[in-house]
Amino acid sequence: MSECVDFTITKDPQADLDYGFNWGPNSNSATGWLDGDTISASTWAVQSGSGLSMHDESNDTTTTTVWLSGGVVSDVAWRVTNTITTTGGRIDERSFLVTVQER
Repeated sequence: MSECVDFTITKDPQADLDYGFNWGPNSNSATGWLDGDTISASTWAVQSGSGLSMHDESNDTTTTTVWLSGGVVSDVAWRVTNTITTTGGRIDERSFLVTVQER
């Protein structure tokens, strides 16, 4: 499983927005990481202490989405991790960091 962080976002504590990953084709690859496989399950986890609330998790065959609200205003970057399982039995995860600031 990979342990990299794909991106960092800055979120206002009052914002309620959707975030996610495209595991399928992109500008770098005709097939993407899935290489013809499809997502069968997706779970999300937020680092404890962040004050972030997750809701409305969803996925289709190539993308995953989670809505985040709230958050503790600080200079700390909190990790949000998405773990997928594919119909072919692959398991992997991707993460992004969230900093919460008044905007």
